[in-house]
Amino acid sequence: MVMIEHLRGTIIHQDLKSVVLDVNGVGYKIHTNTAVLEPKRGENNKSPATTEFWTYLAVRETALDLYGFNTKDELDFFQLLISVSGIGPKSAMGILTIATLPNLRHAISTGDTSHLTKVSGIGKKNAEKIVIELKDKLEGLVSDVGVSTSSDVDALEALKSLGYGEREAREALKKVMDISDTGEKVKKALKLLS
Repeated sequence: MVMIEHLRGTIIHQDLKSVVLDVNGVGYKIHTNTAVLEPKRGENNKSPATTEFWTYLAVRETALDLYGFNTKDELDFFQLLISVSGIGPKSAMGILTIATLPNLRHAISTGDTSHLTKVSGIGKKNAEKIVIELKDKLEGLVSDVGVSTSSDVDALEALKSLGYGEREAREALKKVMDISDTGEKVKKALKLLS
């Protein structure tokens, strides 16, 4: 089966829920959260700049739909969400649109369904199903990579957003595991990294 996991090109059309990405003369319609896309311009400030998407190809009987994400982490989380029975690509995209990844991870790990029920079509029952089915997967994912609590996950995301690589951020966080406050953990890790 052919999978399209990553595309790079220029956006030639955009609406509220999708873009058309021109990749060497072929226009791919990608369903994405266009609210997070920043308008980018090329070197001369007039031509469109190159944009990248991590993508998931949803194969149905009557359609092939591409869903696009800014980061590989978002794509991985999307794939976790659609592994839950009854959650399709559109619902998963809706969930990713309403909150950041660290907030969603924290909500699932603590059993907080309030973020999930904000999505159209996801009631309390489906939100609870998502929490039940993903809580263990997220904990397993987190422990596999050397980060054990939701504050560790938040601290890791904060360090990555500041430009540190995942490996160096994890190494620094391992040295400050005894600190429970996320802000304090990030400060101590930053001192170790500088």
